[in-house]
Amino acid sequence: MIAVVPALAALRRRPGRTFLTSLGTALGIATIVALLAVGQGAQDAGNQFFHLGASDLGLFQKDAADPTTSILPESLLTTLRQTPGIAAATPLILLVGDIKPEPGAIVFGADPGGFLLHRLVFTSGRMFGQGEQAVVGDQLAAQMHLRVGGTLTVARRRLLVTGIFHIGVAFQDGGAFVPLALAQQISGRQSEATTIAVKLGVGTRPAAATRFLTRRFPGITVIGEGQEAPRAGANAQLLSKTSFVIAVLALLIGGIGVMNTMLMSVVERRAEFALLSAVGWSAVQIVQRVIVEGVLTTLLGAMVGLLFGVIGAQLLVRALGAQAFVSPHVTAWALGRALLIGVLIGVVGALYPAWRAARVSPARVLAQR
Repeated sequence: MIAVVPALAALRRRPGRTFLTSLGTALGIATIVALLAVGQGAQDAGNQFFHLGASDLGLFQKDAADPTTSILPESLLTTLRQTPGIAAATPLILLVGDIKPEPGAIVFGADPGGFLLHRLVFTSGRMFGQGEQAVVGDQLAAQMHLRVGGTLTVARRRLLVTGIFHIGVAFQDGGAFVPLALAQQISGRQSEATTIAVKLGVGTRPAAATRFLTRRFPGITVIGEGQEAPRAGANAQLLSKTSFVIAVLALLIGGIGVMNTMLMSVVERRAEFALLSAVGWSAVQIVQRVIVEGVLTTLLGAMVGLLFGVIGAQLLVRALGAQAFVSPHVTAWALGRALLIGVLIGVVGALYPAWRAARVSPARVLAQR
């Protein structure tokens, strides 16, 4: 039976070393948790982003760095609207960083007659017409103290606020809508769109429509399900790969730190391990003792790291100025993976020291004393 109590006693005898080793593990685990939480939050936001609350499919330029850099010709609308199974299609222009006081707010250029804007619930005012006008989400209005009849500056253009709306989607309630033609002028994309939202007819299956549109337009990416959202942008894939790389680095660096600590402990306690061997402890029992100490050390750090990671995810989003449309989502699976990595760090880091401890010769150690 593995003795946990003696292992804890051994760690308490060296509090400084145990603390520093646990701290290194905590930082690695915190980084993993924060990245996983932000990545999951970005995916959740992306699931809403690609559908914008009402569309069945979202069309984006294939291999764009991220959805906001996508460029599609507005002429696609004619073909799409004539395609069997498609009930409606409407173009959108996305403007990011053009509201200087709130750089995280997204401005959507949209056709006021399109099906997406039919879902806006106005708490005051009305839908914009043509020209230098805008409707503002209630969150953005509260942050910037905007009212109907006031002005919203977008890319140095002062737009008349004709209405305040609420839709229940964070990045839209924290943003604004302007006429499509105005957004095209601001972005310099005449007769172009960032994305085209598609609403399918009754009885049309999204999977079948996705396959058809992908074959018909090989230069576009069709997003039909939330799980497909991450493949629409290289940046989302980069975030996922970064989380994996950080996890591997944490495992390697944390494992080396634990190995160094445990190896020093084994060297200092050679007489103890020799005595245990002399009184009948087997090599397996000694190996178990050292590995348990390594795992307990990293578990202490992992528990602290989980807390730091949850807090760090919030701080990371704020530092990036993305809190308006990305909310970190800490899942039980993310916490479980981080905790598992902590255990692996302890096991990997303690393997070599445990092997060294099991090879201590009682006769040689006692002869040297």
